[in-house]
Amino acid sequence: MMKFFAALLCVFTGLAHAEPALLTDLALPYLAAAPADSKDKPLIIFLHGYGSDERDLFGIKDDLPRDSTYLSVRAPMEVDGGGYKWFSQDTDQADYEGVTSDVDKSTDLLRTFIEQATEKYATQPDKVILIGFSQGAMMSYQIGLEHPELVRGIAPLSGKILSALNGRLKPEERLKPLKVFIGHGEADNRVAYTGATEARTVLENLLISPEFHSYPGAGHTITSAEVTDLSRWVQAQLSRG
Repeated sequence: MMKFFAALLCVFTGLAHAEPALLTDLALPYLAAAPADSKDKPLIIFLHGYGSDERDLFGIKDDLPRDSTYLSVRAPMEVDGGGYKWFSQDTDQADYEGVTSDVDKSTDLLRTFIEQATEKYATQPDKVILIGFSQGAMMSYQIGLEHPELVRGIAPLSGKILSALNGRLKPEERLKPLKVFIGHGEADNRVAYTGATEARTVLENLLISPEFHSYPGAGHTITSAEVTDLSRWVQAQLSRG
């Protein structure tokens, strides 16, 4: 009998530590960690980078404010050899740029996903925050600057504003409320650190004042110090009501 209960305990322990199931009821596949009652709760959405998937950033939720709904989205395009991407890189460009048609398709899908998720989890756009890394950071800029009505804020980590988007931007009243956290390692050899400094200048020209964090010696990664800074920023946005 004891062996039976021991085996049963192992089963339940395994279930408790199992990864959440991949959900496919919205425009893009995603993982979810939501409170029993998500109505009017903050909705925080993670956007992974090139060659990764929805599991990559999901663990960051454990260091962010509790009592929020957390979703981590899978990009729509497969990468040869495994993983996913939001767009193909335009290799004709000297700097990191995306194929515009890919970026536009992914922006449309992500816009639809955010609208659907906001409705499904019964919250409001002013409680939605996007956190993106690398290509995911670039996609957070796409949404925040083209569709600011969908989100309260964006946190692009190790990213940049793509040139095609930059060429369409101009100061508008609807952009002013957007909250932005920029984080970037100064030793990033994948997406240059200048992507962050240039994005700050673009935002300031749009009358947006981003919170800017640089990390000396850090490469193309998210450091523990960055997560700490990010957590404080997220909490500040949510506490403003």
